[in-house]
Amino acid sequence: MKKILKSMAMSCLFLGAAILTGCTGEQYHIEGEISNAKDSVLYFEHNSLKGFTTVDSVKLDEKGNFSFAGDKAENPEFYRLRIAGQIINIAIDSTETVNVRAKHPEMAINYDVKGSYENEKIKELAIKQINLQAQCQTLMAQRPEVADTLIYELVKAYKNDVKLNYIYKEPMKAYSYFALFQYIVINNQAHLIFDPTIDAEDNRAFGAVATSWDTFYPNTERAQNLHNITLRSMRDTRIVKGKKKEVAIQAEETGVIDLPLFDNKGNKRSLTELKGKVVVLNFHSFALKESPQYIMQMRNLYNKYHAQGLEIFMVSLDENEHFWKESVANLPWVNVFDNTGVSKVYTQAATTTPIIYLIDRTNTIVKNPAQIKNLDADIQALL
Repeated sequence: MKKILKSMAMSCLFLGAAILTGCTGEQYHIEGEISNAKDSVLYFEHNSLKGFTTVDSVKLDEKGNFSFAGDKAENPEFYRLRIAGQIINIAIDSTETVNVRAKHPEMAINYDVKGSYENEKIKELAIKQINLQAQCQTLMAQRPEVADTLIYELVKAYKNDVKLNYIYKEPMKAYSYFALFQYIVINNQAHLIFDPTIDAEDNRAFGAVATSWDTFYPNTERAQNLHNITLRSMRDTRIVKGKKKEVAIQAEETGVIDLPLFDNKGNKRSLTELKGKVVVLNFHSFALKESPQYIMQMRNLYNKYHAQGLEIFMVSLDENEHFWKESVANLPWVNVFDNTGVSKVYTQAATTTPIIYLIDRTNTIVKNPAQIKNLDADIQALL
């Protein structure tokens, strides 16, 4: 576990990664008041891949007022306010002003944050984590003989709640990123709540956030870091196929998260089998009114470039499988239906359909939906 935490550069609650721009002149502000903390030193710290670094500090007076500022970053950045071991986690997006009012010495749970939806959610998650930690400690003390089993069930319920109500709801948000790297301490050892190296379901949560950050914050260090963690964890996860016939989502050392799904002829298809081709990964609903016109556009592209090495991998977002089979019966490209939810890693960030990713001949995603402006020209460039 120590190796996992180190390899993921997780110093405390979550990862940090991006370098501040520092030259735009635009700034964020964190200000507020911490009562009952006279003469205490309040540290304002940045959480980066290399750990925590002090940005600023102030010795609080009787009123406890403080104010910190810094340069705008290219993606949401993570910081914390700290007095000794009491911590308030803060996410900063762009040039916002966040107001924090807390009471020492229990400021980690006794605080209010205003002016930031993201930080309200982070507070909710932090309180949930603290409560989970307390429950685990109680079980270890009072029921040690069954503590492992009961803690497993507690963590499982916690993850289901956080995935449904936070991560999958808004995977592009900073608080979803924050949630991925929460942990609990058992017997003086830190354990990630979401551990993508051993649980494929946890890795789907990582994949959802990674794909969203690829879309909303392309080419940033945080987005790339999430992407790398997801791919590495999928590659390293080994789920043994035994009597229960557990199915593992496989991932090779490529820049694509695979989608092993069945096509309309009952054959299992995957993105990795198309290595060597230029692939349009296309998520589409045939129930849409505009679908016939859109499919004609895809036919034109397919007919134009298929002989040169183009393939279309179209994933249906329809609810009716029978309707889908009828709709794709005469389409020449790969058509698959997702009844497993695996495609969420690509679709969670999207607000409209169709959703398109471009994959080059090395099986690496080179353009996400936000980066595609002229699909025809982008395909030609890859061929």
